[in-house]
Amino acid sequence: MLRKARIGDVKTIHRLINLSAGKGEMLPRSLMDIYNSVRDFIVYFDEDEQRIVGVCAMNIIWENLAEIRSLYVDDAYRKKGIGRKLVEFCISEAITLELFRIFSLTYKKEFFARLNFKEVDRSTLPEKIWADCFRCSKYPDYCDEVAMIIEL
Repeated sequence: MLRKARIGDVKTIHRLINLSAGKGEMLPRSLMDIYNSVRDFIVYFDEDEQRIVGVCAMNIIWENLAEIRSLYVDDAYRKKGIGRKLVEFCISEAITLELFRIFSLTYKKEFFARLNFKEVDRSTLPEKIWADCFRCSKYPDYCDEVAMIIEL
């Protein structure tokens, strides 16, 4: 079941994101960062297992731009449509807020392409670069994420 994240979910979200980061699937996030942005997160909660098996966040970058970030689905639950549901929920929330340009910096280009995101040069997202990229240890010379965008 999809639901908005709660404060009690933060440590689990932190663990899952950093587990994924350890595999090279995304960049790590600090616990403080997740507490500060908990309202951005959606979780997929497996009611049978009574645990969170997927997470995703939708972050507002600017007046006309949102970012899908920190998408993770437990290995045992992949290829079951959970990632798609998480991203579609975030897109729906962005549309409700009248944000019609939604992007992701990702290592999973094929996944986002199946959701109709198109690859773009990172330089077309200056708001993201000014907001976050400058603080990243991979910026500017070692960034290996692919910028993908959907315009609705």
